[in-house]
Formats: sequence, structure tokens, C-alpha cells
Amino acid sequence: MSSPSDYTFDEFTKNLALKLKNPLPGNAAHARMISQSRLRLAMKPNERTRKSAVLILFYPYQGEVYLPLILRPAYDGVHSGQMAFPGGRYERTDESLIRTALREAQEEIGIRLTDVKVLGQLTELFIPPSNFYVLPVVATMPYRPDFYPDPREVEQVLEVKFREMSDKSIIGESEIQVRGVPIQAPHYLVQSYKVWGATAMMISELIDVIES
Repeated sequence: MSSPSDYTFDEFTKNLALKLKNPLPGNAAHARMISQSRLRLAMKPNERTRKSAVLILFYPYQGEVYLPLILRPAYDGVHSGQMAFPGGRYERTDESLIRTALREAQEEIGIRLTDVKVLGQLTELFIPPSNFYVLPVVATMPYRPDFYPDPREVEQVLEVKFREMSDKSIIGESEIQVRGVPIQAPHYLVQSYKVWGATAMMISELIDVIES
């Protein structure tokens, strides 16, 4: 697939929907952005593992393809201050994990769900520190949304050009402090923020799918 900037947004959307129906790269793509802490934990899903979902939302703006990332506020938890896609845990009232991703995105960044079109999903990913399985749901909106972040869950919304995110020069590796513990982790440097961990693994698979 060519660069998103070579396509109209409609063409990008149609091509991505088709790509998501093919076998996904999954673990092979995830492995490129796996952190030292994940390898060290070597934790596997168990009876207490919970389900969750995130929304990867593409939209057009000024001739480019964008998607939002969120900065989590500082709090006493394993994902404090991290960059992420909007999302959260599955609730019993959700008829599916796709609904979870949509509901959580609406709650966290205030998007209008009536204008969201789900294209497909990426490979479900286990997150050892929080003991969650997370499903990345890929969707689009036909316009740039207005964001209304919930300050309890979102410190900042970053609007990111996909072209910039897929630039290999932003990939690096460094020591990152996690609850006072230093770990080595590969990351994407996006607007001066380091995107690492499960979010970086999802981005790696997303780029593989789009560029395949």
C-alpha cells in the first residue's frame, strides 16, 4: 500500500478495510516494539485476566490522515503518565469489545459515535502489568472531530499525522522510569512524547497492515 498521502481519505479507508480482512502480522509486528519489562515479567493470561479495548480512529484534516493519541494523567497506577489510544475495560453492558472501544472513546475524548465507522480490528494483545487483554479496534470519521477530553482520564489529546507516525526515524530506544523502576524500551517519539509498551506494539502492527 502506498503512503496515505497518495490517496484520498476515502481511498485510504477502503484500502485499510480490505487490509484488515487479511491475516494480521500479530506477534511478528509486536516483537519489534516489545519492552524489557514485558520480557522480564513473562506473565501469561490467567483466570483473573480482564478484557478491554481501544479505538484507533483515523480522520482527514488538511489533506492528511490523522489519528488521536491521549496522554494519561499522573496517578498511582501502572499506566500513569503514558501515551495511549483512548479505551478501557469491558463492561457487562457492552454487547461486544467493539462497543467497549467506542463507549470508552466517547467517554474519554468526547467523539460523536454516530459518525464513526468501524473498519476492523488488530490482534488482541495481553498487557502483563495490568493483566488485561486489549483489542485494538480500527475506525474512521469523515471529518476532524472536536475533542472534549475527560480530565480525570486524559491530560492531553495529541492529533498525529499517520505519515509522521510511520516515519522510521522516530523509532528509538531508551531508559524509561516506570513507578521508579528504570527499564529499557523501544519507543516512537511523537511530538516529544515517547510512545512505548502495548501502544507502540499496536502501532507497529498497524503500520505493517497499512504498508503491506
